[in-house]
Amino acid sequence: MQLIGNSLRSLLPRTRTCLLPGRRHLSIPAPVAVSFEKFQGTGASSSPPLVILHGLFGSKQNWRGISRALERVLPRTIYTIDARNHGASPHSPEHSSRAMAEDLRLFLEQQGVPRAACLGHSMGGRSMIHFARLFPDLVERLIVVDISPVSVPRSVEEMSQIFDAMINVELPNTLSMSEGRKVARDRLMQATENATVDFIMLNLRKDKTTGAFSWACNAPVLRDFVIEFDKSQKYLEELAPYTGPTTFICGSRSPYMKLDHWPQVQQMFPNSELHWLDCGHLVHFEKPQEFIALVTEFLNRP
Repeated sequence: MQLIGNSLRSLLPRTRTCLLPGRRHLSIPAPVAVSFEKFQGTGASSSPPLVILHGLFGSKQNWRGISRALERVLPRTIYTIDARNHGASPHSPEHSSRAMAEDLRLFLEQQGVPRAACLGHSMGGRSMIHFARLFPDLVERLIVVDISPVSVPRSVEEMSQIFDAMINVELPNTLSMSEGRKVARDRLMQATENATVDFIMLNLRKDKTTGAFSWACNAPVLRDFVIEFDKSQKYLEELAPYTGPTTFICGSRSPYMKLDHWPQVQQMFPNSELHWLDCGHLVHFEKPQEFIALVTEFLNRP
């Protein structure tokens, strides 16, 4: 299958370097300007806005329903953003939590926002974890949804199989969208379970002019991101703790957060709390009312 890149492209990346205190030099990824959607909230407020970042294979559209519900009860502007290599944001040859943290820093700068409440799910949660620990002065408070800063449950091999299925599936442009979806779905079912396949399939696109199929997410680059996860984890462990208000909202039937991680989590986030909802990984889809209530209560605290 020929993958067609996103029409929005980042400029050739330029990197700069920084030095962690007492540690090694690190290259800093060049940020990209991300696509976003804005929700006004209940009215004028001095509260910092809420910025929401989705998970792997997701997009800002996945959070539209939750954002509209929060818009009715929060005196904050709400932004949902597409991560680089996802949705309508630019495709980039680099993908990491560090890079997405730089994108968020640029986004706040472009919007004239000095400080924000940050919410991230899964991959987006890990990116917000990086952002809060890299730029604590930019984060008023933090909400992490069903991801641990300690580890992730899926193996590199399993994730590589999913991406290989996406990249290698043959979808001739003569197929209709429904026919293409069936072929792609059958191929992905050989690599992972039903719920994950259904979520990935939201990324399949068909060009109206040429009939060519493509994935909205940048599958080849994301595969490399998964392979490099251990390096990203080592870098995260070197960062200073984030001491601002933090809440973790996790699914009790999801493997992405484990109770025995909590002592380590609290070392990284000493002002944190943990909430469990009776659901799997897609907490905001499976328990939307309970999720909205927890987010609203936390964001409305003084």
